[in-house]
Amino acid sequence: MTLVERFIERARQRPTRVVLPEGNDERIIQAACRLAREGIARPILLGGATEITNRAGGCLPPGVTVVDPMDSPHTAAYVEAYASRRSGVTSGMAQRLLKRPLMFGAMMVAESGAEAMVAGVTKATSQVITAGALAIGYADGVSKPSSFFLMTWEGPPERVLVYADAAVAIDPSADELARIAVTTAENVRHLLGVEPKVAMLSFSTYGSARHSRVTKVQEATRIAREIAPGLAIDGDLQADAALVSKVAGLKCSGSPVAGSANVLIFPDLDSGNIAYKLTQYLAGAHAIGPIMQGFRRPINDLSRGASVDDIVAVCAISCLQAAGGSPAPAA
Repeated sequence: MTLVERFIERARQRPTRVVLPEGNDERIIQAACRLAREGIARPILLGGATEITNRAGGCLPPGVTVVDPMDSPHTAAYVEAYASRRSGVTSGMAQRLLKRPLMFGAMMVAESGAEAMVAGVTKATSQVITAGALAIGYADGVSKPSSFFLMTWEGPPERVLVYADAAVAIDPSADELARIAVTTAENVRHLLGVEPKVAMLSFSTYGSARHSRVTKVQEATRIAREIAPGLAIDGDLQADAALVSKVAGLKCSGSPVAGSANVLIFPDLDSGNIAYKLTQYLAGAHAIGPIMQGFRRPINDLSRGASVDDIVAVCAISCLQAAGGSPAPAA
């Protein structure tokens, strides 16, 4: 099986409730029907029941739930819960805010009406992140969300590399970069079942160049080691030293990860985003993601061009994240 097929098979063992705020989108409806029919997840579509049913061809399969945020018996409780948590927010303000499906969906997750939320086929990533930040908040020790891509090559044997962050964190500080590294490593353990070997990438290897950007990576490596003493992590490392054993032997012999890294932490969004797209289009890798991380409970973003298969895959991953909690480093 491919990696995505394995995710789906694992999700079937414990299907969880995934709320899909963009319930009127035909791709979302098709994905929800597949999730229910195949027992992958218990999808919850937000929107008007009549419109959604009509778009589904007049009938939704058992296991698909439709919730109208404008007519839900839980709305009052969500409004009260949100207003009580946010200083200066009145019930009236909260009520207007929760009329937005993204916010309603995020509050469903916050109040245990669902285990995860997946959105983004019609909404910008920034809107998905804002809803998650306001309604759910970040995990302990996390001040900003981040993401990672699973880059896979068909085998045999199948190869997987993890790239972080290539979609969200534009210019993380040393502390933020360290927490991205540790959070990504925890997700790799849970999702892939392998021991992460984390390379903190730079244009320098072991101080071969001197610059403030190199210093940031070195400091991030130090902080990550303090947060997670048992984690196999090293930096600063150039990409070839991180991935090629022969180069590692010449540049940084004795490194715990050089030459065999499976998690690559990029120093900024420029390098991460460029690298994942080059890997995808020139090296023939399949990019799965971005998978969001750093929230107290799972929220994932979709691209505007996401296919039904993409949506199903992200929902399956969200189920796995929910089943394993929300891994994050302690403060």
